[in-house]
Amino acid sequence: MADHKLILITLLVKLGIAASVSSAVARSRAFQRRLMARHRTVRETAEMLAFVLVPLTLGVWARITVPNFLAADMSLETVTLVGLLVGPGWAMLSGMVMAVPALLHREYLAMPFLAGVGMVAGIAGMVIEKEEIWSFTPFVDLSLWRWVRRNLRQPKFDRQILLLVLIAGMEAAHSWLAWEFPRRIFALRTDAWWLRVVIWVSAPVVVGVWLKVWNALRVERKLEEQKRLLLEARLDALQRQINPHFLFNTLNSIASLARQRPDEARVMIVKLASLLRAMLKDHDVMVPLGEEMRLTEDYLEIEMVRFGSEKLRVVKEIEPGTLDLKVPSILLQPLVENSIKHGLEPRIRGGVITLRSRCEAGRLVIEVEDDGVGIAERQSTTGRGIGMRLVRDRLQMLFGDEARFEVQSRPGRGTRVTIGIPLPEIAPSHGSSAKDSLPIGLPGDQAEPTSER
Repeated sequence: MADHKLILITLLVKLGIAASVSSAVARSRAFQRRLMARHRTVRETAEMLAFVLVPLTLGVWARITVPNFLAADMSLETVTLVGLLVGPGWAMLSGMVMAVPALLHREYLAMPFLAGVGMVAGIAGMVIEKEEIWSFTPFVDLSLWRWVRRNLRQPKFDRQILLLVLIAGMEAAHSWLAWEFPRRIFALRTDAWWLRVVIWVSAPVVVGVWLKVWNALRVERKLEEQKRLLLEARLDALQRQINPHFLFNTLNSIASLARQRPDEARVMIVKLASLLRAMLKDHDVMVPLGEEMRLTEDYLEIEMVRFGSEKLRVVKEIEPGTLDLKVPSILLQPLVENSIKHGLEPRIRGGVITLRSRCEAGRLVIEVEDDGVGIAERQSTTGRGIGMRLVRDRLQMLFGDEARFEVQSRPGRGTRVTIGIPLPEIAPSHGSSAKDSLPIGLPGDQAEPTSER
């Protein structure tokens, strides 16, 4: 029978082991995906449990073989955790697996006891709401105080307290079995009644530590998912947005061409249809850069027909080897639209937009540059309009910190937007640039041109 100091030290070490192992397991991306999955296959569940059972089953073996390393045995807490989160069947199987080292050490009651713990915890996990299980706290005194204070005002059945009592009760049964059959099952034993209570309470605290660590990860992943969904909604709203003035003016231009220049009207209808089709695609579609360039040209040619005057030239410096590389759809059009609306439209004489692409140090680098009025100094690092911000946020969402989005502007002399997309599998191309220019009409007197992006 261990003395009081050794038992207290063992309980403290057990808390430290629970916190460290749960944190180490939570760092694995594979474990995170399986833990957060709403529906898991049998294989995925087995793989998830392997992350926990392998080190803690080795802990049972270490308790048997290493003197005074009793804290390594957390079999009851582990099986309880599995039962609450996964279900009775897997918990009973986990209990039998963790009991194998004890069984080899002739602790014959370990396997049926742990299987029973798994069944009880699994049934509790089916009865208690998952959110209540995840919110279970190891701060037992605070839970009890909240429970007493709430029930004094309005009596109510509390599943949190039920869970606390259930886990502590299973540890009490564990201690009783170890007292009655000391060589057939292991548990911490003591003559001091207060220390027995501490041992019983330590079990729900250890389970609570695991749940707290994993719930923090779960909350973080939920926040990331909500942020991603919000960004996708914003992107979807932007991508499916066709400014009514742009659409009405384009249709009026087509109507005016229909009688006198029907061929040009048909071409305009095809280009408008291509633009609308691209706007209605899923925003996570990756398309070849060549296709994205064609969409941008359709947009520019629509602007040419709408406004007519030759105030804008578009220069393309595109490396031929980059045209087959995949980029997010609707990547260039918002940038070109910003260059026209905010950079060149305020100028009476118009200007030049230059589109560039090249492979550089394992990246696809795309530049959209204009020689317009530039951006105010306070906006020079982020750009103007919703479209610019969402392009940047979209690159961050798709490629993380490996994406590059830079805005360089000189007031009165122009703006250059540089995008870098990581392409680790692509070797830099050194093909010659293809240059050409296209005269484009620049909106000069239309009220409310295309929407600010």
